Amino acid sequence: MFPSTSPETGRDPWADAAPDGPAGGPAPGPRPAPDDDTGSRRERGPRRFRKGGAPRRSEDEDVEPDEEPIEPVEVRRPLSLTIAGFAALLGVGLVLGAQTAGPGHRLPFALVVFAVQLFFVLAWTMAMRPPALLLVALTSVAVAAAADVAAVQTDVAGLAPLGFVALGGFLVGVVGQLVRRVDRVRVTDSLGTTLLIVVGVVAFATLITLSRIPAGTQAITVCLVATGVALTVARLTDAVLAWPRLAPQVPRGAAGVVVGAMAGTLTSALLGSYLVGFTPTSAAVIGLVAAATAVLADLAVGYAEAGRLMAGEPPTMWIARHMQGPLGGFALSAPAAYAMCVLFL
Repeated sequence: MFPSTSPETGRDPWADAAPDGPAGGPAPGPRPAPDDDTGSRRERGPRRFRKGGAPRRSEDEDVEPDEEPIEPVEVRRPLSLTIAGFAALLGVGLVLGAQTAGPGHRLPFALVVFAVQLFFVLAWTMAMRPPALLLVALTSVAVAAAADVAAVQTDVAGLAPLGFVALGGFLVGVVGQLVRRVDRVRVTDSLGTTLLIVVGVVAFATLITLSRIPAGTQAITVCLVATGVALTVARLTDAVLAWPRLAPQVPRGAAGVVVGAMAGTLTSALLGSYLVGFTPTSAAVIGLVAAATAVLADLAVGYAEAGRLMAGEPPTMWIARHMQGPLGGFALSAPAAYAMCVLFL
């Protein structure tokens, strides 16, 4: 008698199928990889992110190109020659004015210094454009006159009266801008500008104080000649070979800065062999400090001008912008000359 149920009942219908692997037959071959170039591309799921949150870059994505190099600013040779001529004339005027100074005869040299201070105020206020331009300019002119009078009339030649004049002028300029509601918003921006201009005009007055010290006139001659030669040679070198460029936005070269400082030092050493109270070594040391200070100040003015142009500020008066560098160089070399004369001689 046959059983009432079929023996196939309850069995897996796939049980008789050949299992995968070597026991049930040959293993299936590997699946062909999809061809990304010619075949159809499988639809991709969402991109996985790295731990830092940035998506993983696939191999077929293009790499972003680097930023284009900045084209260097063109060096205009006629402009460099003009600035070099202005630096030479400024140095000659100050040196000749220093030769007129003598015991009881400081007024002619004070007038020469005051004229240079007026040029300084004009160039720097027009180039830097403080919020209260007229107020800063008038305050700086008043500070220049007061500093010259203090340098001539004080009983003891020193820098203390000039320091008090500079501090008073700076406070007057700041308070004057705080009073005006329009300039009150930008008063923080004008603090640095006012301080630079006031300190610059007072720095020129140190030449008058230095002329009252023994051997001061000879020190003025050495320092001013070194400064004038350094600035002139640096600008002439830029007109011929402005290389290597220190920055693409600044039309100056490192060769001009180095050659100018070396030329000023050499000239001061030659003067030291002819001036009384100096040796070539002492004159070279003083001339090196003055020349290096002047060329670096002139270079810093170029960087500041390039920064203003890159910030989008409109260019100011042409002649004022290019007078700013030599005037700043002479202004910074004047207190350096005083310090070297007092400490070194």
